[in-house]
Amino acid sequence: MARYSGGCHCGAIDYEVEGEIEQVLDCNCSLCGKRGGLLWFVPRTAFELKTPESNYRTYTFNTHKLQHHFCPECGISPFTEGQMPDGTPMVAINARCLEGVEPASLKVVHFDGRSR
Repeated sequence: MARYSGGCHCGAIDYEVEGEIEQVLDCNCSLCGKRGGLLWFVPRTAFELKTPESNYRTYTFNTHKLQHHFCPECGISPFTEGQMPDGTPMVAINARCLEGVEPASLKVVHFDGRSR
């Protein structure tokens, strides 16, 4: 398994995540369409936050099932927390925020979140 470092632009949010990036999701919902992230879903157990939770703020909308975290300093949204359909805690990593990962090399699956 690969181990990646990621975080926001200014460094206030820093994390490590372990896994293989098989694909990323490009969602067109009202938030993702404006934010432009490429989401890689991993179990919460594969994610390790290296900085205090107090370094980020959280935004929820619609069903409030996902906690979209962002940096109040630089504005970057490096990860989101929620649950998989089976209830397993998960993290949606913004692959654009991972060091050494070239977004153009990833398999991108388009998701019509706008229609949901």
